[in-house]
Amino acid sequence: MRGKYQNVNANFFVEQDYASYTPEHHDVWRRLYSRQLELLPNRACSAFIESLRQLDFGAAIPKFSDVNPKLKAQTGWELVAVPGLLPDELFFTLLSQRRFPVTVWIREPHEFDYIVEPDIFHDFFGHVPMLFDQHLADYVHAYGQGALKALKLGSLGYLARLYWYTIEFGLIVEPEGLRAYGAGILSSPGELVHATTPILSSDASCRQWLFFDLVRMMQTRYQIDRYQSTYFAIESFEQLIAKTAPDFSLLYLALERLPALAPDAHEPSDQILS
Repeated sequence: MRGKYQNVNANFFVEQDYASYTPEHHDVWRRLYSRQLELLPNRACSAFIESLRQLDFGAAIPKFSDVNPKLKAQTGWELVAVPGLLPDELFFTLLSQRRFPVTVWIREPHEFDYIVEPDIFHDFFGHVPMLFDQHLADYVHAYGQGALKALKLGSLGYLARLYWYTIEFGLIVEPEGLRAYGAGILSSPGELVHATTPILSSDASCRQWLFFDLVRMMQTRYQIDRYQSTYFAIESFEQLIAKTAPDFSLLYLALERLPALAPDAHEPSDQILS
């Protein structure tokens, strides 16, 4: 794993040593930010666009200490600096406490277009603006609480798929059209175009858009090394919260009797978004 784990405290937290960022690091951030900003119109959801406009952190790598007072006042969340990927239980515990872990290191110039592990650009640019939206902030908080319960029930795999197809790669149908709210889409130039560009008949087999279906999402495996073959679209954030509010204990039992589906599976019952 990337990151300096030898400097963590008992909670896996580190300091955001802002002085350690070099001019080259800030330049990588500015170029990543500028490229992504050009792609957002007509592709990113309105909540993300509005939060990004208010934050205005394109000039340099943001300081968590500057963002936290604003975020705490808006939705009750705060950012914590971490060296990189965290153990599952710790990650979900933080979410259940309205604390979002953000990686402190940034990719090198030769990794500009692709990186294996999430860096500060993915974590901050992709996730933090949406945490300023009360609906998404509440959803992520509830997800953390639910994931801790799923961990004890041995059902975390189903919740991982829900996280992937909503918080990371979720789409929403807005009056103006299909828009992205998932961090994995919003922070990736290629995925953003791939996920939101109208499908032509010649490439319809490359990806499909389905309406939100909780069971279908929890059945469906996902791809970590290529663009997604299947995306799920919600009609509103209120719908997302309402559909995931009930206790999942019985749902997990039902899912154990259902087959796992391939990322590109096509099911007769699919509700396709055309």
